[in-house]
Amino acid sequence: MDIITSLKGKIVVSAQAMPNEPFYDEKCIFAMMQSAINGGAQGLRVAGSRDVKIAKSFKVPVIGLTKPNKLPENWKNVVYITPTLKEVQELLDAGADIIAFDGTSRPRPDGCDLKQIIDLIHSNNKLAMADISSLEDGINAEIFGADIISTTLAGYTKETENTDTTPDFNLLEKLVKTVKKPVFLEGRVWYPEEVKKAFKLGAHSVVIGSAITRPHLITKRFTEVL
Repeated sequence: MDIITSLKGKIVVSAQAMPNEPFYDEKCIFAMMQSAINGGAQGLRVAGSRDVKIAKSFKVPVIGLTKPNKLPENWKNVVYITPTLKEVQELLDAGADIIAFDGTSRPRPDGCDLKQIIDLIHSNNKLAMADISSLEDGINAEIFGADIISTTLAGYTKETENTDTTPDFNLLEKLVKTVKKPVFLEGRVWYPEEVKKAFKLGAHSVVIGSAITRPHLITKRFTEVL
């Protein structure tokens, strides 16, 4: 069974922590990944070559990406998820099965374009996952050869920013009807009912992060009502 087929109808857990967070420690991030696998996750989405190598100790597909240690103040305006060919190569060298990258048409720091990123990934016989923010992004990413289209950046770019706290089901539905590549739902997934709805709308897989692996954000949801 190929990797994409193995993830159909499954949950992928985004197990990530920033360097200033307690769970960034190697033992903690390993325990986070192990807990997700024990709970039934069939894939891991992780940040940085160190965590890709840790995740490879589990027998599930590993989606690798990079992020800066601290997001810039203008993060909605810039490319920061695996932004350059250098980061792509680092993830490839670490052994990621799937490389996730900003799939928008915004300019990248090294001047490369979307096709160059995807071509580099494919030249290493790995899968390219485009994190997009709009239907147009998804269509373009498919044209350039992306193997997976993910709604990761919907609501998180200047062009698509909003105050919605729920997944972008509208974008998911449009993508499923328009592109031929598998569509992953990612972003603001907090409840099992949302996962069921995503699969009903045709999502190939659902990626869940904060609701599972970010204790401080989970706690904040409760403390903010006080």
